[in-house]
Amino acid sequence: MSTINVGMMTSGGLAPCLSSSIAHLVHYWSEAKRTGKIAGLTIRMYRDGYKGILLGDSFMVAEETWEHCHALHDLGGSPIGNSRVKLTNVKDCVARGLAPEGVLPIEVASQQLIKDKINVIHTIGGDDTNCQAAELSKYLLEQHNGKVTVIGMPKTVDNDVYPIKQTFGAKTAACHGASFFENVVSESTANPRMLIIHECMGRDSGYLTAATSLEYRNLLKKQKFVEGFTTSAASRDIHAVWIPEIPIDIEKEGARLKTAMDTHGNVNVFISEGSGVHDIVREMEAAGTEVPRDAFGHVKLDKINPGAYFSKRLAELIGAEKVLVQKSGYFARAAASNDFDRELIGKCAQVGVDAAIGGVSGCMGEDEEKEGCPVRPIEFSRIKGGKPFDVNLPWFQSMLKDIGQI
Repeated sequence: MSTINVGMMTSGGLAPCLSSSIAHLVHYWSEAKRTGKIAGLTIRMYRDGYKGILLGDSFMVAEETWEHCHALHDLGGSPIGNSRVKLTNVKDCVARGLAPEGVLPIEVASQQLIKDKINVIHTIGGDDTNCQAAELSKYLLEQHNGKVTVIGMPKTVDNDVYPIKQTFGAKTAACHGASFFENVVSESTANPRMLIIHECMGRDSGYLTAATSLEYRNLLKKQKFVEGFTTSAASRDIHAVWIPEIPIDIEKEGARLKTAMDTHGNVNVFISEGSGVHDIVREMEAAGTEVPRDAFGHVKLDKINPGAYFSKRLAELIGAEKVLVQKSGYFARAAASNDFDRELIGKCAQVGVDAAIGGVSGCMGEDEEKEGCPVRPIEFSRIKGGKPFDVNLPWFQSMLKDIGQI
């Protein structure tokens, strides 16, 4: 077999998997060369995702460096940089200087991959990133008679990609979000009748908020308290979990949580950043206010700020004297992968390299629509975002009952 030229890029928001994905992929590609599966190998990294491909901004990883890439496992973020670029958003790409007027960005990207003689490209990102990669591969084949095998690595803390059982980094983010709140909850002792809103990431999926709640309550169970003192397991527990999949009846919840406030002297609410966004957007549009959106058309949640929106309304209903809104998103998503995610990424990277050698494209993951959820390159035509969190999972229903939400 001839030399394989491999390209890698990370794209979209951060997740605790980007560095580990690169570390695992470099390991299994170098192993393929060492064991004779391939005759030769070059590894190229594109800086800042699709921006790097469009601008031809990349670097080669020297062979003597491959064995040292395992150190990337201990790093959060991306070692090669991310960006949010949509190849089909011509206007945005031109405005940002990523493509010249009159030339399709996807053509610019194709020409760059052809120039770099790329045979395999690993796109490490969410559903937007990987679906764009599939379009790029198809365009290359149809317009330039060239074939680039695309192996996607599904990262997102939202765990909302069909038909993938568990996306990279979601478990790690939940654990770190729980650790974050383990400290923040102590602020409930800083002021009488304190309302703490813990806002987790999650545009349309409540997975991360639910999983973070579960991880936090597991930490709380290990904590020892002294009887008779004000702070207790009940005061530090979660009193509400609000996610996009469950409508928020603010009046009803307010009445319930006022009882909690009167009993414990504080209330702790975990909320997804996307909870109630549709209602907030409708109010903004009705008032003639422009709704800020990114290149993909997604509402910019940091501008909408659901946590602050609901905290004001809830504070009045429960008689809170002080409100604290804390967001764990950037803290959680910037972490290095934990053991769970490293193992999952490693399995997918190993199978992904073998698939690439065989010329099979796809997005790696546990295919939950196949018997046994095998790790395989899932057809890009089946990959899509927006998978909702299953609110009927027994552990989630049990948690809601424990905290009195149902």
